[in-house]
Amino acid sequence: MAPRVFWKGYLKLSLVTCPVTMTPATTEGEKVRFHTLNSKTGNRVLSQYVDGVTGKPVADDDQVKGYPRGEDEHILIEDDELEAVALESARTIDIEMFVPADSIEWIWHDKPHYLSPSDAVGEEAFSVIRDAMEATGMVGISRLVLYRRERAVMLEPRGTGIVAWTLRYGDEVRPETDYFAGSGKSKPDPALMKLVTQLISDRKASWDEAMVRDPVQENLLEIIAAKKKGRKKAKPKAAAQKPDNVVNIMDALKKSLAAERKGKPG
Repeated sequence: MAPRVFWKGYLKLSLVTCPVTMTPATTEGEKVRFHTLNSKTGNRVLSQYVDGVTGKPVADDDQVKGYPRGEDEHILIEDDELEAVALESARTIDIEMFVPADSIEWIWHDKPHYLSPSDAVGEEAFSVIRDAMEATGMVGISRLVLYRRERAVMLEPRGTGIVAWTLRYGDEVRPETDYFAGSGKSKPDPALMKLVTQLISDRKASWDEAMVRDPVQENLLEIIAAKKKGRKKAKPKAAAQKPDNVVNIMDALKKSLAAERKGKPG
């Protein structure tokens, strides 16, 4: 079944416009999720908003958003006031500029979304924008209202579509100099570099999606399947032992290389 459309609007470059749809490129829908139950009755435990002072439940119609301006004081914001700040970018991805594809570091990438034309009429305009970005090695930059906030969006050609990456705000990315300032001052031993380079070469492999599988989820599904069949729950696996502290890096690397080569077929 095709994923539900998350956003509908227009892709615009100067006077060229085409209708598009957007769907999140990632999902957490396949994760194992649990309900909280009352162990005595087996019934589900439900969460409920209650008044922080009176302790009484608050009906949905009585719930409003508030911006704190003091310890116990808030400025109330109504839903119609939130809608009133909607911008033109709520429904139009107007490409403002193009930048080299490799000029935006991965740390600025937030959430990916698949962007595609919503009808055959607009497909030609969509395709020429996508292919021109691909041919020139550029990505488009626009602004768009998503998740109730306007944010910068990077448009990256991918196959027959475009990936629209929301970009993080400037205050969300911490400066690396705050954390790396004390490292990188000493140069590694050339002999150690040679051994590590060889170890990297021995472990070189092609990317495979199986590398990002979730073994914890797989184990949970096995436990659930066993319980469905009435079998006893499996014993938890023993925790992995902590590795010993490395005393001599050279010896450790030599042993690592020897183990790698021993484990490989001749």
